[in-house]
Amino acid sequence: MREPPLTLGFEDEPEPDPDNDRAPGPRAGAGGRDRTAKSAARTPAAATGSTIGFIVRTDGAARGNPGPASAGAVLISLARPDARDPRAAPDASISDYLGVQTNNVAEYTAVVRAIGLGLELGAERLELLLDSKLIVEQLAGHWRVKDLKLRPLWAEALQRLRTLPKGWTAAHVPRAQNTLADAMCNDAIDRVMAGGPASVVRRPNPS
Repeated sequence: MREPPLTLGFEDEPEPDPDNDRAPGPRAGAGGRDRTAKSAARTPAAATGSTIGFIVRTDGAARGNPGPASAGAVLISLARPDARDPRAAPDASISDYLGVQTNNVAEYTAVVRAIGLGLELGAERLELLLDSKLIVEQLAGHWRVKDLKLRPLWAEALQRLRTLPKGWTAAHVPRAQNTLADAMCNDAIDRVMAGGPASVVRRPNPS
């Protein structure tokens, strides 16, 4: 199977996923490991032990939709044995306040910024585990991108993913497995409301 072209997808979306219209969730710990992906994007190569890459979990939220919005992401090295554990401590993270946005714009912004951070850290491969079925299906080319606000973010995400020499995947996971990224969203909004910085990005310590 080939990656989707940079068009507007192939099929109409079904009814919206209820997870795509929500405020930040509770800061609860995640339990259990990832299950089989419900939808996957294209991948030209499988990960190997020598591959530099990351598991990427992202989230976006808006308190009001539109309302005060944020983007959160955690990146975990593929070399780690616990890389796919939802509770794994991240090697890098993003917690960004976005101003007033819709939830879907926040979700896509989180994906774009996480991909960018992965590339900055030298990733050859990224495996996205997202609780936004909308984004997973649109990146795979299964659903059309009808929202004009999302089209440039969708195109930017695909263009960046295509630069990865060892490929990428995008899979839908339950929201309960994405609480670390969700916490980054909560932290961003709460931090800014308290007078703190709009963006906090953590990178691995130099070895």
